[in-house]
Amino acid sequence: MFFVQEDSMPRFLISIVFTLFASASVADVWTFETPSENIQCVVGQSPDTSDLTCTIIERTGAPALPRPAECQSDWGHDFFMTNQGAVRMLCQPVNRNRDGFDQADYGVTGRFGGFVCHSSKKGLECKNEVGHGFFLSRAVQKVF
Repeated sequence: MFFVQEDSMPRFLISIVFTLFASASVADVWTFETPSENIQCVVGQSPDTSDLTCTIIERTGAPALPRPAECQSDWGHDFFMTNQGAVRMLCQPVNRNRDGFDQADYGVTGRFGGFVCHSSKKGLECKNEVGHGFFLSRAVQKVF
């Protein structure tokens, strides 16, 4: 839906961008997941700002950021950012619902709501307009 192959023709990209802008006034939430169904993302867009939350359902290794003392729930699974803000990790139960997400095939890049996300066999990398972002894979989660 929002992802295009890296080598796609510019004309196709223009039509995708037009479609995104035209549909933004009608639909303000988009969802996608990696082919493994292990990383799921939700993008919300309003007239003033956009936000992106991605959840890695099953992960190994240390979390990207230390667990806050007040966090008594799951930690290291949910990553949140706005189109202009720094990444925050959320302290909340992992949502294991794997239904209803569009698939972001490996090798494609999506641009929407002030975010750019690239899905690859190595993992999912997302950045916002000011360069903040994260990389997620089962073995590695990084915030930048």
